[in-house]
Amino acid sequence: MKEIDVSKYEKKIELRNITKADFQEVLALQKVCFPNMLPWKLEQLESHVDIFPEGQFCVEYEGIIIGSCSSLIVNFDEYDDQHTWDEITDNGYITNHDNEGYNLYGMEVMVHPDFRRMKIGRRLYEARKELARNLNLKSIIIGGRIPNFYKHSDKLTPRQYVEEVTHHNIYDPVLTFQVMNGFTLKRINKNYLEDDIASMKYATLMEWNNVDYQPKTKRHFKTAFPVRICVIQYMMKKIDTFDDFARQCEFYVDVAESYQSDFAVFPEIFTTQLLSFIEEKSPSQSIRKLTEFTEEYISLFTSLAVKYNVNIIGGSHFVEEEGKIYNIAYLFRRDGTIEKQYKIHVTPNERKYWGITGGDEIKVFDTDCGKIAIQICYDIEFPELGRIATDKGANIIFVPFCTDERQGFLRVKYCAQARAIENQVYTVIAGTVGNLSEAENMDIQYAQSAIFTPSDFTFPRDGIEGECSANIETVVVGDVDLEILRRHRKSGNVTQLKDRRKDLYEIKYKQ
Repeated sequence: MKEIDVSKYEKKIELRNITKADFQEVLALQKVCFPNMLPWKLEQLESHVDIFPEGQFCVEYEGIIIGSCSSLIVNFDEYDDQHTWDEITDNGYITNHDNEGYNLYGMEVMVHPDFRRMKIGRRLYEARKELARNLNLKSIIIGGRIPNFYKHSDKLTPRQYVEEVTHHNIYDPVLTFQVMNGFTLKRINKNYLEDDIASMKYATLMEWNNVDYQPKTKRHFKTAFPVRICVIQYMMKKIDTFDDFARQCEFYVDVAESYQSDFAVFPEIFTTQLLSFIEEKSPSQSIRKLTEFTEEYISLFTSLAVKYNVNIIGGSHFVEEEGKIYNIAYLFRRDGTIEKQYKIHVTPNERKYWGITGGDEIKVFDTDCGKIAIQICYDIEFPELGRIATDKGANIIFVPFCTDERQGFLRVKYCAQARAIENQVYTVIAGTVGNLSEAENMDIQYAQSAIFTPSDFTFPRDGIEGECSANIETVVVGDVDLEILRRHRKSGNVTQLKDRRKDLYEIKYKQ
């Protein structure tokens, strides 16, 4: 089998600023999203881009715009609490935009109905929040529609309806979403949008406060760069079809998304679970049959990364390329792109039973949460790889692993902790548990997955951000802070990266 071209499985999703070339698509999208309301005028969109281009965002998926949002900056204290949409946006032309204002005002968010389970709205809201932080704005304020109010207006007042929604007794597609994204209710405005019949012209005035706001200056100070990681301690158990495997994987990605994780991390060769229904007892031949699922595996995880808006470290999988079998870890970014890292050091067991070939390149990948590296199991036991990855800019080293007993696990654990300390990086280990009696050479598993930090006062006392209980099916979720890491490398109690004696020794990477 030739090397698989993963590019054909990539589903490109991009969040970017709206340009004038997008106007017709935005107008068409608005007609689909709000069929009973007046759409933008072309000159209004032109005014948005001319006056405040950085405040206009869209999400493009496979070359098609499926979501957008528009905003302007105001000094909200200058407006009446019971303002209308026309007043706060200057009838949609935003000529009242104030570069010296304190508040980002959201005019509109829309997502194509066919793509409303892909977290597109959250991406747009997060883009607004990041813009508010970068511009050192005090808050984001929105006048939110309550489009399900008409269904309850005969029994509830607007205030009662909003209370029921905020207490999760009633679902409203706009208000529920805004509450879930950190916005708090300030008041209810009447006659907000004249053509919003579903909301009976009412709107909720909502606010998200920027905790990084610096009141004495417009300069932005970065106080933190948190990255949330969900580590999956995956249970190897008998399944009957690939669909069974897909359901188990999607369950865990859904869990990661529910905790608003930036990364979901699966273990090494967890796809060998598929061997439980492959009728081939010879280890070397069964692995070749396993490689036949490579395209389904890649397609599954690409879709999950985009659907749940989570970067996925897809464990690792055996792949056949040019007649050789490699152990490959894939990075499935939430923007739909894919990268891969070959396992470099092959264990004697892998070589003996499966005939695995080692890779020969140490990669560092760019993500929306900084630079990361992936080192599969045995690779973390070679300190040179961690040092090279760190020198290439990695802040987090992900270690999918698979060990059958405690001694093997401890080798991975202790070496991952050592790499975290000596390179001043975060390391993350994710392993398999359970038994797979149907698969030769994959019968028992031992793991205690964890997130490790450097060892200093600014980090957890034991250098462990989070750790699973051993040998049970579970996850651990933890935050690592890249800004704290940056400061630690400059001014920690010890600074291993700065204090290396390069006059005496060096690691030479031959690539």
